[in-house]
Amino acid sequence: MTYGDAGIVERSTPWALGAAVFLLSMASASGSVGVESTLPDPVLVAVAAASAVAAARAGHSLGPLVAVGAVAYAWLVMWPAAVAASYYAGTRLRRRDLWLYTGGAVAVFSFSTLVSHRIGGYRALVVDTPANAILMSGVMIGLPLVAGLWVRARRQVLATMRERSEQLLREQVLRAERARGQERARIAREMHDVVAHRVSLMVLHAGALEVGAPDERTAEAAALIGDTGREALSDLREVLGVLRSRDPVRDPQPTLADLDRLLDQTRALGIVVDRHDEGPARPLSPVVERTAYRVVQEALTNVRKHAADARTDVFVRYRPTGLEVVVRNEPAPGASGDLPGSGWGLVGLRERVELVGGRLEAGPRDEAGFQVVARIPAT
Repeated sequence: MTYGDAGIVERSTPWALGAAVFLLSMASASGSVGVESTLPDPVLVAVAAASAVAAARAGHSLGPLVAVGAVAYAWLVMWPAAVAASYYAGTRLRRRDLWLYTGGAVAVFSFSTLVSHRIGGYRALVVDTPANAILMSGVMIGLPLVAGLWVRARRQVLATMRERSEQLLREQVLRAERARGQERARIAREMHDVVAHRVSLMVLHAGALEVGAPDERTAEAAALIGDTGREALSDLREVLGVLRSRDPVRDPQPTLADLDRLLDQTRALGIVVDRHDEGPARPLSPVVERTAYRVVQEALTNVRKHAADARTDVFVRYRPTGLEVVVRNEPAPGASGDLPGSGWGLVGLRERVELVGGRLEAGPRDEAGFQVVARIPAT
């Protein structure tokens, strides 16, 4: 059963109960399942209708159903409303109120017995005899009351189980979050101890080389290495902050506006890099621009590692459905590829692009050389 079906059943149950009480009340008044009444039909219909409405509204207020049930049984031996009232009393009343209800029900049955004895006839035979009185009180008060108490106990057990289940789920989520936090803190410590220490040494050595450089070209190269190392340390501190904090205050992330500065850093190493923008430029979401920037950054890093001074072209193409970034380098026969690489740069880059719904292609070109193509949908 779906949630929609459950809602329909929950809304229709009170009216179904009201209809059942009305039909049974009319059957009781006609003598089919009770004592036949000599009152006019309009009176019987009115009492049955009042019983039905009170039963349908018992989920909101139990008092009217108790009152109608007591009057209908004492006056006409019309029992359906009394049965419904006993059931609802078992599901809703507290212990003290439950005892009061039971005492009131016994009083109503006693009064009905006296009335039946005075009226005599078939009604006295049904209600006034001790055996029938005990049987009817047990069927119309005892059984519905026990059924209501059982339903209430079952609901309480289910509610307790549901609460415990939710508590266990919350505890499991907290344990998982704590474990993730501890693992992130461990990774942050490892990165700080290994990567940050080595990059700091590189920056210090670059500064020493800049101060004692024998010529201006060496000093410029050392200054560039120092600046790059300091930027790397800044990025690393940001990453470590993300790992250590659940809600870190992040520095502004790079976008396409920072692309020229990235290209200038590569040109300072002696690599010829040309940028080509195609299509009308338009603002894109920060996620798209940041992803495009990281694609170019990783591709230029691979050029510096594996293609030495190969000429490189960077294409930024604004498409109607998104952005296409192409980084293409010519072959460099003299490249030695001595710089080490983790081997995970393009793998991580592909995952980054696919996370935003894009696609990354990287591989050798037909005309020789290498190219990286990223197609990033606009978001």
